[in-house]
Amino acid sequence: MVAVATTFLRHRAHVNHRPYDAGVTTDVRWLDAGQQRAWRGFLDLHAKLAAKLNRDLQRTSGLSLADYDVLVHLTDVPDGRLRAFELGEGLQWDKSRVSKQVARLADRGMVAKEACPEDRRGAYVVLTDAGRAAIEAAAPAHVELVHQIVFDTLTPRQIREWAVISAAVLRRLDG
Repeated sequence: MVAVATTFLRHRAHVNHRPYDAGVTTDVRWLDAGQQRAWRGFLDLHAKLAAKLNRDLQRTSGLSLADYDVLVHLTDVPDGRLRAFELGEGLQWDKSRVSKQVARLADRGMVAKEACPEDRRGAYVVLTDAGRAAIEAAAPAHVELVHQIVFDTLTPRQIREWAVISAAVLRRLDG
């Protein structure tokens, strides 16, 4: 595998943003050609899909993908309210990003912030009627686009395999 990586380095001059002359060590488990294709394909897929979904949501509903993600998390709980830190954990966002996104949504009346009586430093993020209306209006076109781009492209077997692969990697991340 090191030979593959060295050949790759000589031809490409960069791996993981490090120039060839930074040195190649034999203890690095470089990606082989198939792994490199799969990894780069995943990165490209993630970036292009997120950009397309974001553009389409903004065009059809005025929501960004980040807005949609927050609203979906709030609709996933029965009372439409989560502690800010719980929202951040669910979205895998840091505290600052959650705070800024919640402030933008609150300015538009889609969420409200409520004090947390159990923890005076904490706050609840609460879905408003306007936020529920926005997500309900946006969801049909968004889901249709996901079908068109992703699920209409894949066979049922590929969808099952993708679910298994996703679950395996998520278990590794969680473990």
